[in-house]
Amino acid sequence: MVSDYLHKQVKVKIDRPLGSKHPRHHFIYLLNYGYIPGTISGDGMEIDAYVLGEFEPLETYEGKVIAVVIRHDDVEDKLVVSNKHYTSEQIRALIEFQERFFQINIIM
Repeated sequence: MVSDYLHKQVKVKIDRPLGSKHPRHHFIYLLNYGYIPGTISGDGMEIDAYVLGEFEPLETYEGKVIAVVIRHDDVEDKLVVSNKHYTSEQIRALIEFQERFFQINIIM
């Protein structure tokens, strides 16, 4: 279960770095976004993760899972990874560029 990763250290492989364009939906990633290698999400792919607090495009990132984004109207949830502190309101604002299309809860 994705919530089992909460407060754990993980390594994120960034496949959509800060400033890159989504391949189908034509929005720009306002933060680094990737996945946790060797995991399986609800869509059969690796578990996706937002990386907060880094302001350069990255290839990989190691940090703590500070929150889990539960999508009520999708098959996969997302991790939020950072080595800094954010409130749930700050997280919601930072991931809004993509999560605005879904009904979400943020678990911390």
